[in-house]
Amino acid sequence: MRSALSQDEIDRLFTKHGGVATQGTAGHSATPYDFRRPDRIPKDQVRAVHLVHDFLARHLAASLGAYLRTYVTASLVSVEQLAFGEFLGYLPTPTCIAHVGVKPMEGNAVLEINPSLVLPMLDIVLGGDGQHGADLAKELTDIEQSVMETIFRIVLNDLRDAWSTTRDLSFDVEETETQPQLMQILSPNEAVVAIGFEITVDDARGMMNFGVPSVMVKMMGQKLDQQWSAKRQSKDARPTRRMESLLKDIVVPVESRVAGGNLTVRDVLDLSPNDILSLGTSITRPTKVSVSGVKKFPGRIVAAGQRRAFQVVADDGAPSS
Repeated sequence: MRSALSQDEIDRLFTKHGGVATQGTAGHSATPYDFRRPDRIPKDQVRAVHLVHDFLARHLAASLGAYLRTYVTASLVSVEQLAFGEFLGYLPTPTCIAHVGVKPMEGNAVLEINPSLVLPMLDIVLGGDGQHGADLAKELTDIEQSVMETIFRIVLNDLRDAWSTTRDLSFDVEETETQPQLMQILSPNEAVVAIGFEITVDDARGMMNFGVPSVMVKMMGQKLDQQWSAKRQSKDARPTRRMESLLKDIVVPVESRVAGGNLTVRDVLDLSPNDILSLGTSITRPTKVSVSGVKKFPGRIVAAGQRRAFQVVADDGAPSS
């Protein structure tokens, strides 16, 4: 049996192996990783989400404008990935925020409308002119909260239509709050896709924010990618086949008129069957055919059997193919 190692031998052994380890890791640096960082989704899916909600913004302006009976504009301004706690931290306090249930995915989302929009909307619905000068920090009454739930349903109905090209979903208001910190429906560290809209109601302007869990976007990732590719290809193919098929069967009036001369009222009253009127215009004189009342093509009047017809000609007078 070998004798036990002395303390000096043990120290030299640790020093030797410590030097090897240090030498082996030379030139490499460790990167700190925050496990609370939101799980990010691919850029292609972010572009697809942007496309879906840009469609929503265009329809939302019309829906809210019809309900409020006033001029409304809406535009998509941002699509970001944040932690849910960080998303809530960006919202004003107090505000009007709704817990949105997403079926059939059993998911939870958040829809928020800034007070700078809420009060003018309420004033218009309740008979005012939208020029609301009250304190933005005031609490909403039960009647005002009921009106806001109706506005939320209008927004969510348009949201459902926007997402219908990807998947049939239903969005329902579960509850409403005025304090974002009380809307603890997700973990503060859970990743959400925050979508911001800028909305103008008459002279009032503010933000509407929609937060949807990133996991829901990932679950529909393939369909979002397909939609993004299809939309991108459709931009390069105009007119589309669907538009062509719709236009081909539309009936439009086509007519050609030959300018005539002038007659007195007496001459008109003296007309009888088989009388011939002189138009004072040569039959070879070029004229134009009108489509739906708009002059479109040059040509001339010709005979086609026992009928009169119109022959389209080129600018140089040659018959057109």
